[in-house]
Amino acid sequence: MSLKDQITEDMKTAMRAKDSERLGTIRLLLAALKQKEVDERVVLDDAAVVAIVDKLIKQRKDSIEAFEKAERKDLADKEAAELLVLQAYLPARLSAEEVAAEVKAIVTELGASGPGDMGKVMGAVKAKLAGKADMGQVSAAVKAALAA
Repeated sequence: MSLKDQITEDMKTAMRAKDSERLGTIRLLLAALKQKEVDERVVLDDAAVVAIVDKLIKQRKDSIEAFEKAERKDLADKEAAELLVLQAYLPARLSAEEVAAEVKAIVTELGASGPGDMGKVMGAVKAKLAGKADMGQVSAAVKAALAA
């Protein structure tokens, strides 16, 4: 079963359980998926679905931070609940050590030597680790590897 089909099944389950918060988040996700399919006239595969989920998670994290600065705990809690639902659709994340090891292997493979090669390395790392690691964490690991 594809990830998109799993999300649709989870929506049906949430409807039957009358879980309105979960249902709202899943509908939001399905709307984002449908929008991408319509805009680009493509059928999304699992990798594209994970990329969209990643994007929505990043938006939620940014919103939580903004709401906490504005002292709107109610809205921050709502975003945090959505974040938990969205995270269920991501594959298992790599640890910081695993990310650093992958980055070092790619840096060695490409023969990158300094900060000037950051773009080349990030392109290769993004292709390999998309959906498996937080890109902020990956970026920091690449900077550290190229600085050494």
